[in-house]
Amino acid sequence: MGMGVKVKVWGDFALFSRPELKVERCSYDVMTPSAARGILDAIYWHPGLKWVVDKIYVRKPIQFTSVRRNEVKSKVLASSVLQAYNGGEKPLYISSKEEIVQRASLLLCDVEYVIDAHFEMTEQANDTDNPGKFKDIIMRRLRRGECFHMPYFGCREFPAHFCLWEEEKIHTAYEDVEERDLGLMLYDLDYRNPEDIQPMFFRAVLKRGVLDLRNCEVMR
Repeated sequence: MGMGVKVKVWGDFALFSRPELKVERCSYDVMTPSAARGILDAIYWHPGLKWVVDKIYVRKPIQFTSVRRNEVKSKVLASSVLQAYNGGEKPLYISSKEEIVQRASLLLCDVEYVIDAHFEMTEQANDTDNPGKFKDIIMRRLRRGECFHMPYFGCREFPAHFCLWEEEKIHTAYEDVEERDLGLMLYDLDYRNPEDIQPMFFRAVLKRGVLDLRNCEVMR
């Protein structure tokens, strides 16, 4: 049986990249379930538990802005590192002057969500692990603002501030909108075969500002 928690997250910018637009990034309209899970993992991760996101509440209106950023178009390959380790003469650096490229990104701005999620015990939990213990740790970390690393909204340069949501009612920015179809959205990645990681998608529908993930149909 899972135990639930509600977490308020907010920030100045967010970029939940659409995989079909690879060169110049364009964000989904709202946070993806995998991004929400990543924020929860940043706050508290343990091999004995698994986070499951149930709902995402959109607390502020969806707004976009466009920015142009300097990026590098390549990365240091693991094979080059291995060759250098074995004595080969491989350069282990990236020349920003040669590799730099400007790319535009369509970002979300002034975002705020409430993540409604629960965690389930996994087979890697040991004899001293139990749901009550994990719930106490999570609540304490949320109230103190503790995390393993700073959570972020899609990209590390867009930090996500967080706190425990303790109110009963959650108001959204779209309570007067019955339904808003957001199209296909990335749900998560299937890691069951590490050599062939597959993306999973679902049909995202925002109902009165709430993205309900409990009974969505996941497509691989």
